[in-house]
Amino acid sequence: MPQSLSAIASAFERAAEQFSHEKSLFTMAGFPLSDGSAEADVFAVCKGGIVTATATKNGFQTLSWHPMDQIQSVEFSMGVGCCEIIFEKNDTLHTLSRSHAGAKTAYVEAVRCIRRLMEDTNSNVIFAARMTICPNCKRPLPQGSSNCPRCADKKHLFRRLIQLSHLRYWLLLFSTLLFILVSLLELVVPKLKQIIIDDYIQPTNDVNRGLTISTLAWVVVLMAASNLLINIIKIFRNNTFATVGNSAVITLRGKLYERIQDMSLAGISEKTAGELINRVTQDTREISSFLSKTLPTLVEQLLILFSVGTVMFLYDWRLALMILLPLPVVIVVFRVLWRFTHRLYHRQWVANSDANTVLYDIFQGIRVVKVFGNEKQEIEKYDVAAKKVADISVKNETVWSLVMPYANFLLGLGNFIVLYYVGNRILGGEMSIGDMTMFSAYVSLLYTPIRWAARLPRMLVRATTSMSKVFDIMDEDPQVADKSTAVHPVIQGYVDVEDISFGYNEYDDVLKHVTVSIKPGEMLGIVGPSGVGKSTLINLIMRLYDVREGSIKIDGIDIRDYSQDALRSQIGVVLQETFLFSGTIYENLAYAKPSAEREEVIRAAKLSGAHSFIMKLPDAYNTKLGEMGYAVSGGERQRISIARAILHNPRILILDEATSSLDTETEKSIQDAFTNLIQDRTTIAIAHRLSTLRNATKLLVLHKGRVAEIGTHEELMRSNGIYYGLVMAQRQMSRMVGTDEKIKPPEDKT
Repeated sequence: MPQSLSAIASAFERAAEQFSHEKSLFTMAGFPLSDGSAEADVFAVCKGGIVTATATKNGFQTLSWHPMDQIQSVEFSMGVGCCEIIFEKNDTLHTLSRSHAGAKTAYVEAVRCIRRLMEDTNSNVIFAARMTICPNCKRPLPQGSSNCPRCADKKHLFRRLIQLSHLRYWLLLFSTLLFILVSLLELVVPKLKQIIIDDYIQPTNDVNRGLTISTLAWVVVLMAASNLLINIIKIFRNNTFATVGNSAVITLRGKLYERIQDMSLAGISEKTAGELINRVTQDTREISSFLSKTLPTLVEQLLILFSVGTVMFLYDWRLALMILLPLPVVIVVFRVLWRFTHRLYHRQWVANSDANTVLYDIFQGIRVVKVFGNEKQEIEKYDVAAKKVADISVKNETVWSLVMPYANFLLGLGNFIVLYYVGNRILGGEMSIGDMTMFSAYVSLLYTPIRWAARLPRMLVRATTSMSKVFDIMDEDPQVADKSTAVHPVIQGYVDVEDISFGYNEYDDVLKHVTVSIKPGEMLGIVGPSGVGKSTLINLIMRLYDVREGSIKIDGIDIRDYSQDALRSQIGVVLQETFLFSGTIYENLAYAKPSAEREEVIRAAKLSGAHSFIMKLPDAYNTKLGEMGYAVSGGERQRISIARAILHNPRILILDEATSSLDTETEKSIQDAFTNLIQDRTTIAIAHRLSTLRNATKLLVLHKGRVAEIGTHEELMRSNGIYYGLVMAQRQMSRMVGTDEKIKPPEDKT
């Protein structure tokens, strides 16, 4: 029996076709066989039904046939680290297949295909999904990525960093030359010390005894000049590397932010705000520290190690080997610790990201926190998150504090070896005091990079962890992307929604087979209970998400063929959740059209009814709104948002509960403005307050994600369906609160 998932599925395809006498559309296997006694659920989907079986080492057993017309439902279920497909037959639930979390995408696609066949066995079903798992560690891959951050080649990470950062290579070359110069000068100073001792302080022959104090002064001056030159060169070198490192990080941070902007709304929603902020700021800061500090020091220490090691081997190769003897042991110890410390720093990164997310949520919702008096609760919540970061950090540092003393002791053994070896040679007259001083200085220079290298794994782990997090974003394929042949036409306003289906969680559709058409100048009102997919439909028209099935066309062109910039630049929108930036009122109004003249901005404010309250503010249009625009009321924020849409002057206007924050009197005052605004424009409006849709050309009623009714107000009222019930319920509510929404009753045609 084959052991791999693909081999099991391939073998079962033949067995299923022989058993069912039908062509298999696709086959799948669950958990792979781990040993000779293990089993795996397998199934094959045909147009007429599903063949299920259990794969064992002896072949496929308990083959069963489940006709499509007998399957009542099929569902995808996500567990902890695993997922499964469940179907209902004869009012009994059965497990179709179970696998690891990496099979999610394939399982979701399988459920979608089976549901299509349940609706129509003649559907043209094409299964195109893959197991999103890493072939090495078998863990699920990040959403939209084909690279596993845990198994990433660390050398590849550094190569990508250099490529993406657009390093200034001429500055790197200049810095390298400075490093070489410093290394050579470092070799000169110990030699000068040896000359001073052997020729002046303790001369070894009569010739040296004749040297004068003036020549000694010149040697001292030369040694001082060497030290001074080394420090001056280091200043230039550090500044150069700082320039290179900071420039590279600015480039990387810009590309990362641009990549986040290119991500679809679904991709961004899968990550917390704290996590994204952490990657743009902290991770790039860690990379900056590596490029401007760790990398230059690494180059310096390697050059010193090479140059000093070469001199020492030329001087006495036996002694050089004795000094380097403990080094392999230290290297093996740190190699063993590498994977362990990588996991530790990954946990620290996750904990720190979670703490940032908690902090971000508290600041964003500070008014809610204050209103409910939950300050102590939020403090405790952040304390728990901060304590988790602290505990992991302490654990990380404890590991290094336990390892480093032993590593330093092993490296220090070379000093004792040098002391014994050199002492014997001096006593035997084979080496002078000056030679010992010079050799000791070289030993100190040699041990500096070796001791620094003992700390290098920790710095590399921190840097590679941040790099993998950054590249995780860079490698994520945007779920909504422009085609290479994307068009940029001027929109006229024809909108055709053709049999679309879509769901946010991939396995449960919010909208199901929705079809509607709108002509230029028409206003489509979308109504229905909460949660039926009204806002989802307008999100799809704006292409914040791509439809899963069907298509949306504007002027006869699929919106997936438009460039996103060309599409959204010609769509104006007033969302249900009004968001204002923490700038002035004028800046928020002009956000829709930065090039607008001041007169245009004021005109838009007047049309939306915002001008009157703006002029009552102390600084009028220059009033600072503060965070989230809390300096003004909810209704005033809504009117600013409406003015922003008016200024945009779009070909297609979308109103998602545009007057939800306005009282009845204020809403009536801006209805005329809306009447002027929607002229000669395609308008799509969502409203629970049905009086807002009195000017709608036609109404679309959604129920359970499907089109329940469509027509004019009069037509839907006469049909006595869902819309009629909503109108009657709202009229009754209006009477209870003492207001009159003035929803026209159906005309009596009899």
